[in-house]
Amino acid sequence: MSEPTALEPRLESWRPRVGRRIGRVLFHSLYRIRTIGADLVPAEGPVVLVANHTGLLDGPFVFTVAPRPSHFLVKQQIFHGPLGWLFIRVGQIPVDRSIGDRRALLAARTVLERGGAVGVFPEGTRGRGDVAQVHQGATWLVLQSGARVVPVACLGTRATGAGRGSWPRLRSPLVAVFGEPFELTPDPALPGRERMRVATEQLRAGLAGHVTAAAEQVGMALPADTPEPGRG
Repeated sequence: MSEPTALEPRLESWRPRVGRRIGRVLFHSLYRIRTIGADLVPAEGPVVLVANHTGLLDGPFVFTVAPRPSHFLVKQQIFHGPLGWLFIRVGQIPVDRSIGDRRALLAARTVLERGGAVGVFPEGTRGRGDVAQVHQGATWLVLQSGARVVPVACLGTRATGAGRGSWPRLRSPLVAVFGEPFELTPDPALPGRERMRVATEQLRAGLAGHVTAAAEQVGMALPADTPEPGRG
């Protein structure tokens, strides 16, 4: 069998297990980590973790603290140099957001079809993290696979006024709050595009409500500013 090309996903289930071990060492060394509700994540069966997106470390952080090894969809621009080499080898899936990357979605669907877990940041780019709008990729994965949706509130990864590429201060608290799983249940009689729209709004509302409640629960507000768009 030939060696996979540089950006071809590696979907073996052992890869994210190794990656989580690496992440735990790094995050617990640099930050004060807190995880809430991890027991709510189904232990078996296809699951799509959907999380809000405010800071640079959201992806590695949620990947590390998730109770199940997960393959996250990550923007392709990250997959360069040593960090890109590592991301590919711990099972992360590069996404070319400029083209609506069907190959990445099909790779993620493969993970779900074998009963695995996939992570998505449906807002697409870093911002306030209030989930005011989302893209349809996560919805497509859920409807295609029958996966359950687990909302994740990622808090503390960016402070108000900090650039979207900034790192949280060392030893500052980072919190991930996992919520109750839910299913997307649009009326099957709806036309395809309308069914997708309705299901996407169900996903958006479920995640947005969870993020708002989680921020109040732990007393950590979302950034009050909205960074300029253009870099995810």
